[in-house]
Amino acid sequence: MKINKNDIPIMMQTSDSVLRNIRGYGGMTIAFNELPKGFDFTPLLHGLKNNSCHCPHWGYIIQGAIRIINDDRSEEVSQTGDIFYWPKGHTAIVEEDLKFIEFSPEKELNEVLEHVGKRMAELGG
Repeated sequence: MKINKNDIPIMMQTSDSVLRNIRGYGGMTIAFNELPKGFDFTPLLHGLKNNSCHCPHWGYIIQGAIRIINDDRSEEVSQTGDIFYWPKGHTAIVEEDLKFIEFSPEKELNEVLEHVGKRMAELGG
């Protein structure tokens, strides 16, 4: 089973961001995301437990850098060439224009994305 990144459906797109994801890969959702420097997930996660993402993610940074801030206040930067695991209980801020591939459990990711969609509507995005 495989898919070309251009065939992954676009979930959200702005002038400088593209988030693509597709479900059904053995209980995982596959994403290919492109985000600009400065993009901050924190406002979108407000209202979830600890105001953070409760979905773990695995993936690879193709280009750029992103700072992960965990619930325990520890931080880690994932950057070009890194394979990552981000455990549940985090938020993130893009440090450099970013392109990355991500694998996440469908159930947890769907819960987070549903919340993010509501927050975007509330925030006028």
